[in-house]
Amino acid sequence: MKIVISGGTGFIGSYLSRMLVGSGYEVIVLSRSSRASKISGITNVKWDTDNISGWSEHINGCKAVINLAGDNIASGRWSDSKKKSILESRIASGKALERAVLEVETPPEVFIQASAIGFYGALGADPVTEVSSAGSNFLAEVCQKWENSSLEVEKKGIRRVIIRTGMVLGNGGALAKMLPPFKLGLGGAIGDGHQGVSWIHIDDEIGAIKYLIENDQCKGVFNLTAPSPVTFNRFAKSIGAVLGKPVFMRVPSFMMKIMMGQMAQEVILSGQFVLPEKLIAVEYPFEYVDVEAALRDIIIN
Repeated sequence: MKIVISGGTGFIGSYLSRMLVGSGYEVIVLSRSSRASKISGITNVKWDTDNISGWSEHINGCKAVINLAGDNIASGRWSDSKKKSILESRIASGKALERAVLEVETPPEVFIQASAIGFYGALGADPVTEVSSAGSNFLAEVCQKWENSSLEVEKKGIRRVIIRTGMVLGNGGALAKMLPPFKLGLGGAIGDGHQGVSWIHIDDEIGAIKYLIENDQCKGVFNLTAPSPVTFNRFAKSIGAVLGKPVFMRVPSFMMKIMMGQMAQEVILSGQFVLPEKLIAVEYPFEYVDVEAALRDIIIN
């Protein structure tokens, strides 16, 4: 069976593509480059969100389309041009895939639409589930429009799943950027450290996506987070414990705002305590529910 992934060369997409191939799927990665993949079973296809010809035929008859594409939100300060790219890249990819799905003769069984827990905005210590309301800041607006970018596929009777992902822990992504000061014994919390960190191990992130593809009863919104969110203070101490390093430093909020601006406020200083109620309800078997165990597996192993 064939699965088509946009954003398949990114952090999550790369892990997911390899896992799906190992599970017997043929994977088509829609990429800005058509450079041949080094992994048997993965085919890179160059795509253009303005023109579906040349790549849309790969969607015909496939089992699933997974839309992970979008500009990195944490790659620097949010200038006006950066914010425009963050939003427009997500809408463009969703609309292009939607258009292709609606035009092919044999549409996919399921459409997996990426999103993020930023959808909920900043809710302090309040627990967040899939039925919680949308926030009102920039990131919440992006997530709402990202999710709606592929909404029309549901009119063709296609099962659509929206995955609101938290901080993914793996060899890459946010954790890779955080580890260097901790390894030097200079790590610590950011801000007051009370903000929630809703994390998920990369194995559970991609395992949950596969589970959602293969279980027909799963549709609608799913939070992809571990069932045990922690404070940033606890998260930092867990990294220190795994590395055997002291954790006593603290980066003041004002310093983060000076360095990173709005991005710091919405992504780093304003956390959430997100619970994956629907994954639990469909009995997804989490591999990692303890943050220190998850970090130990990634950092030590």
